[in-house]
Amino acid sequence: MSDQDLKEINELRKVRLEKLQELRDLEIDPFGTRFDRDTMAQDIIDNFDRLVDTKVMVAGRIMSKRRHGKAGFANLQDYSGIIQLYVRKDDIGDENYELFKKLDIGDILGIEGQVFRTQKGEISIHVAKLTYLSKSLNPLPEKWHGLKDVELRYRQRYVDLIVNPEVKETFIKRSQIIKEMRAYLDNKGFLEVETPMMQPIAGGAAARPFVTYHNALDMDLFLRIAPELYLKRLIVGGLEKVYEINRNFRNEGISTRHNPEFTMLELYQAYADYEVMMELMEDLISTVMLKVNGSTKGEFEGVEIDFAPPWRRITMLDAIKEYTGLDFNEINSDEEAYKAVKDMAIKVEEGYSRGEIINEVFEAYVEDKLIQPTFVYGHPVEISPLAKKNRDNPQYTDRFEVFIMQREIANAFSELNDPLDQKERFLKQVEKRASGDAEAHMMDEDYINALSYGMPPAGGLGIGIDRIVMLMTNSPSIRDVILFPTLRPREL
Repeated sequence: MSDQDLKEINELRKVRLEKLQELRDLEIDPFGTRFDRDTMAQDIIDNFDRLVDTKVMVAGRIMSKRRHGKAGFANLQDYSGIIQLYVRKDDIGDENYELFKKLDIGDILGIEGQVFRTQKGEISIHVAKLTYLSKSLNPLPEKWHGLKDVELRYRQRYVDLIVNPEVKETFIKRSQIIKEMRAYLDNKGFLEVETPMMQPIAGGAAARPFVTYHNALDMDLFLRIAPELYLKRLIVGGLEKVYEINRNFRNEGISTRHNPEFTMLELYQAYADYEVMMELMEDLISTVMLKVNGSTKGEFEGVEIDFAPPWRRITMLDAIKEYTGLDFNEINSDEEAYKAVKDMAIKVEEGYSRGEIINEVFEAYVEDKLIQPTFVYGHPVEISPLAKKNRDNPQYTDRFEVFIMQREIANAFSELNDPLDQKERFLKQVEKRASGDAEAHMMDEDYINALSYGMPPAGGLGIGIDRIVMLMTNSPSIRDVILFPTLRPREL
């Protein structure tokens, strides 16, 4: 924001502060109390034939105002929409009309009046009385979309929501998406649960955690990177179908696809496997898409996406072969894998396992080719420490990821329920952590203990809510679907 802009804003604020004092001098409270409104703006528009000539009480923010001598018009915006106000001095009296004259754009009012239609045909309220509910001291931006600093919209989301109706609609739709997900899972017999946000061991994903300290217990705690290990403890305990929709925290980079705190849906079903999770995933998302948007097809950044089942299914190795020509079925050792990719544009160091190299090639050469909903399955065991090995080929796991528009949307697998195998894999992760991999899993002895009581075969699924909302609302940045995204601090 330029110095000239700041100067103009300060001048406008000074004028508003003077108006504030004028109201107080008139013994009018500029920050009022309860107002018992009985009608919303959109209700009046939708039900005009029933409400015409009826007295209503509405409340909201003044978004525009124009006066013509002893009469004037204003637009009042509430949660539902905008309604026009018609104010005439002869009808409301000198005192109320003086209040109307002092109104600033952004002021919040309570209005009593009668529903009617103007000569130009616009549905309006003929105002009989107005009540100040909150004086706006800061001027609203006149050309919000024209701001060069787009981050200001994220930093001052409260203003963004006031002046950009489409932003409000995005977050209303986000709420509807989550509501429909809950309804779907509840109807399938899943139980919604809550697990700890602060954990003594950061587990359930490969990510760098945030660390905090608990004074009374004199110990470090980690903001959870995933609820997985706690949810699977519940499967051990006999809660056979559970889910949680809540925040995860990962101390990683920020981009249009990543925010340090984000919302995940994780669910687990006893006696199921990754193929059951595939069917559940595509049915859940297509059902929610249809309920919220009225169609299983939608547009994202100019591309039509079809969420209707069945979605494409391809193994990770077949996808690599399709897009690079490299056939890892013919590459059987770590050394061969390293030699095969040494000239490719990926960061692979000596000591990487064949499975880790496969993953690096996939991320670099395949992910950005996956546009329509696609299940990629058959991940190497080295990068899947919590997934069950494939019976036919134990080098790989019964795991899948879902990709849509070049983005990973979900991760799922047949859950590893062998405590001995799980401990062995944890120990390998501990070795990696000791070698400097801050994202490697920690050893979780209590989880091993839980598995030792017996966990039934189970399928698990994690879905990134923010990325699904991005797709269903055609929002290019994750910041567009998180009300208050994490940003570097900056002076107002």
